Order: sequence, then structure tokens, then C-alpha cells
Amino acid sequence: MDIRKRWKRGRQLIGSREWHKKLAVVITILSLAGCSGAIPRPGPTKGELYETSVLKGGDAYIVSVNQGVAKAAEYTPPLGFPSSFKSASMIEADVIQPGDTLSLAIWENVQEGLLSVAGVPAPLDAIQVDGDGMIFVPYAGRISAAGKTPDNLRAELSQLLGAQTPDPQITVMRRAGDGNTVSISGKVTAQGVYPIERPTRRLSSMLSRAGGVTIEPEIAQVTVLRGRTSGKVWFNSLYADPENDIALRTGDRILVEADERYYTAMGAAGRQSRVRFESQELSAMEALAQVGGLSSVSADPTGIFLLREEPQEIARKVLGQPDLTGTQKIAYIFDLTKGEGLFVARNFTVRDEDTIFITEAPVSQFNKAISAVFGSLTTVASINTLASQ
Repeated sequence: MDIRKRWKRGRQLIGSREWHKKLAVVITILSLAGCSGAIPRPGPTKGELYETSVLKGGDAYIVSVNQGVAKAAEYTPPLGFPSSFKSASMIEADVIQPGDTLSLAIWENVQEGLLSVAGVPAPLDAIQVDGDGMIFVPYAGRISAAGKTPDNLRAELSQLLGAQTPDPQITVMRRAGDGNTVSISGKVTAQGVYPIERPTRRLSSMLSRAGGVTIEPEIAQVTVLRGRTSGKVWFNSLYADPENDIALRTGDRILVEADERYYTAMGAAGRQSRVRFESQELSAMEALAQVGGLSSVSADPTGIFLLREEPQEIARKVLGQPDLTGTQKIAYIFDLTKGEGLFVARNFTVRDEDTIFITEAPVSQFNKAISAVFGSLTTVASINTLASQ
């Protein structure tokens, strides 16, 4: 009987020693996982980010996102043309401009005329309108052509030549020159310089003349530069909002380019990268999807941060502090373990140059510590292995 008791007592002592060994292993690994910099990681933990809060002496506001916050933060820098572009009326397509080329034909009601012979009209082709808007016509001299329609110029020439030859008949045609023209460059089928003609006096029709855009219309932006003034709109807004389909002016420069906005994804994401917007509006949920979502082995779904510098007016609404001045650093935090958090992420709009940082779950650091010591062994197996040594 004494032998059995001693045997049982011995086993208890051995088990107690093994348990203490395992406990020591766990404490050691936890200490290793908790040491800053001891284990590689993609960035700060959720707790470390909270330490940067204004409430703890930092320079950033940490804001948990709900529907109210998402609504207060809703702001998209507007695109559009200045009012001077929108209010400009269409120019007359036939108005003669400096640089245009004119073609004249003159019939005279005499057998031997000043310019014609035996009723054959005198053709005056390729008459260039000079920089001062003037042209030269034999027997009429230098006359002003710029700002007149071909019909206005014809009537004036008839009067001038009518003093020297009876009842002259004149035709005036305006050819495409470098007077009423615009330049189109960027993501269009045919870049070049195009004349403003009757069918192409508005922006949309001129882009059609250039063969249309060569990128997805959803992300195409159209910039018009007119002197020192410029404006930019989405390509599809030319059709959605007639005000944006502006009348063109001589010398307009039209540039079509893809949306240049981007955001940066860091941390425990499917991939870390600088990502271009793929649509005019992008939600936080869509932005996460574009980088492959959250890492299934390391991400903390309660610690998804969106970092941005908010303009004064937006910061005041989000934080409820009307006395704030200047741009404010705000870190918005999403909790995707809750239904509301998922819906909020769908409704929260990402802006140009935002940074999305996904923190690692606490257990991820523990698992990394285990892997650093034991390689690919499982956590339980690793502890048992070390405790048995």
C-alpha cells in the first residue's frame, strides 16, 4: 500500500514539474512577442496607434466610425468648369479668324473684266488671313476679314469692286485653317489640332471628332485650358449634365487623362501597395477588396484604420468641435466584426491619398514568436517539445 502511494505521489510531482516548465515556456514566448522590434511586423499595433491620440498627448484624433461619422466625413472635392466656361455661348462656326484660309471666286458682267475673262470667274484660292485679320484682294486692296462671316465679307467685296466693274458676283468660302481651332491630346484615338466647325462647336462633339476616349469612360477626366483658366470634369458628366458640355473657343486645349487618384494599403492586407481608384467613388469596403481583403492569418478585423488629413470644416463636423482651426490628422477606425461596422465600411468614402492600415491580431505576434523558436510546429506541440527538454 505504501508503495502505491509513493508511486502516485511521484507521478503528481513529475506532472507538477512539467506543468511549471510549460508555464515558463509560455511566459518566455509572451515576453518575446511583447518586446517591441523583437518579432518582425508590418507596423504598429492597435494599442500603439491609440497612444498617438490627442487624448494621450499625440497629434491625431482617433475616431470610431459609425453611420453618423461616415455622414459627417462625406466630402468629395468637386470637379467642374468655371462659370465663365459654362455661360459662354457657341461661336458662329463661319466667323473668320486670323490664320484662316479663304477661297474667293469673282464673276464680272463684262467680256473683258478686271479679273475675269470671257465670263470665266477669277479664282482666288488659298488667301491667308494674316495675324491682324487682314486679306489682300486685287483692286479692293487690304481689307479686314477677321470677325466677319463669309457672307459679310462677300457683301463688302461686292461694294468695293462694284465701283470698278459693273455688278460683280462673288463667292467666299472659309476653309479649315489655324484660326478657329482647338488642340486635343491625351487618351483619345486621334490627337491633333481640329477646326471648330458647325458640328463640333461643343466639347462632346469635338471629342467624338477625335475618335473618342481610349480608356474606360468611368475613370476618364477631361481638362480644358483656356488662356490662364482651366476646368476639369468627368467624361461621362458631359452627357449627364448638359452644362458641362461647354461651347469651345479658339485656342482651347483639351486633355483627356485617366483618374490619377490613389490610396495606400498597408499592414495585414492581402497585398500592400499604392492603388489607383477604379471608379469615381470608392468605399472603404471596396478599397479593401481591391487589395485582396484582410489577411486571414494575421489581420485584426477590429483594428482597421483609415488615416487622412481632414480640412477644417470637415474636421469640425466629425469631431463636434466648432472651434478647431486648420487641417486635422484623423485616424478613423473600423470594426468589421459587427454588422454595423460592415455597413459603415460600405458607406464610408475613400479619398485621394488616404492610407488604410490593417493592424495585426495579438495572437499573430504570439504565433510569430512560436515560429521564430520552433519553425513550423504548432503552438501546443512547440510548448510540449520545449517543456520536455
